[in-house]
Amino acid sequence: MSKPEINQEEFPVQLTTNQQRVLETLQQANGPLSAYALLDRLREQGFSAPTQVYRALERLTEHDLVHRLETLNAYVPCAYPGNCQHDFRAFAICDICGHVDEFADTDLRRCLGRWINSNAFSLHNSTIELRGECATCNGARIPADS
Repeated sequence: MSKPEINQEEFPVQLTTNQQRVLETLQQANGPLSAYALLDRLREQGFSAPTQVYRALERLTEHDLVHRLETLNAYVPCAYPGNCQHDFRAFAICDICGHVDEFADTDLRRCLGRWINSNAFSLHNSTIELRGECATCNGARIPADS
């Protein structure tokens, strides 16, 4: 996942110091981080309790700056800060290296929208997590002469 940068002047929500530190730590990470992994990385910056991390994550999640990956119980920065698809999120998670790609696909969104409409389902939000192998890990296992 590319590391999105948040320009505070362009974003309408003012982040606290703790929120900014949590967001920056997620942006610098090489993959998703649990709240306790964040706490471990932030101890030298004055974090001492899980509640500090959870409060920051809650606020960052409310503003779609970070997303929680349910299957990993971990967090990633939003790949589209300021332009996040609030009602539709999809992630491809590599089970080998842990790489995460956030994506939005209009065909998938349309397909789900048709189902939602035809079944009179009231959608509050949607997060799809695809688990498998990324192109790099999958390519590493395919013989060169095939």
